[in-house]
Amino acid sequence: MVEWAAWLDAPEYEFARQVLQRGIAALYFVAFLSSLNQFPALLGERGLLPVPDFLAGVSRLGRPTLFRWHYSDRLFRGVCWTGLAVSGTLIAGLPQAGPPWLPLLAFLALWWLYMSIVNVGQTFYGFGWEMLLLEAGFIAAFLGSDQTPPPRTILIMLAWLVFRLEFGAGMIKIRGGREWRDLTALYYHHETQPMPGPLSRQAHLLPRRVHRMEVLGNHFAQLVVPFFLFAPQPLASAAAGIIIFTQLWLVATGNFAWLNWMAVVLAFAAISDPVAHALVPAIPADWGPAGAASTPLWWLVVILAVTVLLVALSYRPVENLFSRHQLMNASFNRWQLGNTYGAFGTVTKRRIEIVVEGTFAEDPDDDAGWREYGFRGKPGDVRRLPRQWAPYHLRLDWLMWFLPLRTVHEEWFYAFLARLLTADRPTLRLLRLDPFDGGCPRWVRARACLYRFATRAEFRETGQRWIRTSLYMAIPPVSLPPED
Repeated sequence: MVEWAAWLDAPEYEFARQVLQRGIAALYFVAFLSSLNQFPALLGERGLLPVPDFLAGVSRLGRPTLFRWHYSDRLFRGVCWTGLAVSGTLIAGLPQAGPPWLPLLAFLALWWLYMSIVNVGQTFYGFGWEMLLLEAGFIAAFLGSDQTPPPRTILIMLAWLVFRLEFGAGMIKIRGGREWRDLTALYYHHETQPMPGPLSRQAHLLPRRVHRMEVLGNHFAQLVVPFFLFAPQPLASAAAGIIIFTQLWLVATGNFAWLNWMAVVLAFAAISDPVAHALVPAIPADWGPAGAASTPLWWLVVILAVTVLLVALSYRPVENLFSRHQLMNASFNRWQLGNTYGAFGTVTKRRIEIVVEGTFAEDPDDDAGWREYGFRGKPGDVRRLPRQWAPYHLRLDWLMWFLPLRTVHEEWFYAFLARLLTADRPTLRLLRLDPFDGGCPRWVRARACLYRFATRAEFRETGQRWIRTSLYMAIPPVSLPPED
């Protein structure tokens, strides 16, 4: 151990390391579980966008994946079960009890396995929190084990990841829609966000002055507070606390998969043991690993090398943050490290939902007895209370939200309608309600409807949480071609 390198040890951040390693591993567990339950129906051998067809249609896949040469649903499930097992051991703290290379290999395995899934996931995996999970898992691999003190530079890199996540989102908003600058964005957001939660309607019905305060608080938390993550203690811990509070508010009022939960976990990189002990006395103030007063030279070399790599990869994200044409949720390399983040540069003012219906009738007119399919997360039944799903990710429901914002004429959506016509069981398992109980409808169609939250008076009168108005026929009735 070189004496001048003692600064690289951060024994006063052991509680932070425990939260970071176990928290990130827990979110990987959720991600693999979500994929195990949904990927085969969406992207498997007989999915809506089959991976074998995707791989056959690209001459050169630019990003690494285990499935480059061969994909099968059986191999995919093996990848998911392996990811679940490895993340489970990290949650339990088993690799952390060994030498530092053991959790290193475990996290790199999670990173590689999940990247293999994301890189063939096409539009169903085109979300910013996918690359956030990958980047967080890669950096967390170098947090070491209980035998070594937490490495200070890796904690700084994790705080830098939080900075990019928060400050990038703040800059996207300031450069985006006028509603963020005139403080009216929250007049609409709780109602029009992709997947409302059980408290979203109550948040929407708050007075407009409260919504303006929400926007001001968001600007403060995303544009000012992140700089203090690098300040001396206890300022850094206070900044992390503000970020955690605002992210928990987003958790309570919406469903953004593991995005907010990841921000909460990563913010602990700036919370020291003495501050944590002051807030929760049960947390030891000197939670340093026993008998680990110094870092082995080989591990120090590894830490310094990866720190240099991460700093070098930060050039493009920094350039993007201050660009007039700032990119949102973009990766600048095939390994999805050193990414740029951001969300909701503009806020949708109206909520338009695509309602999918089917009928057994021969003639698909308006009197054909149409029955509506129920989705797990997206609004449908006007009386149903939205559920809390995050950090679990409902990929089909999320893409349904994007249809009226882009186009309903998506390849995957027509494939979805075709699966409904054949009562495909894996597809139906993605839904909350099959109105035909496994039967094959003769026709299906898609209608566009305007949804808005019911006022308190409307709810008392009708029991409806949503008020729905039919707008237009997005896709007229379609059926399977007749058999020869």
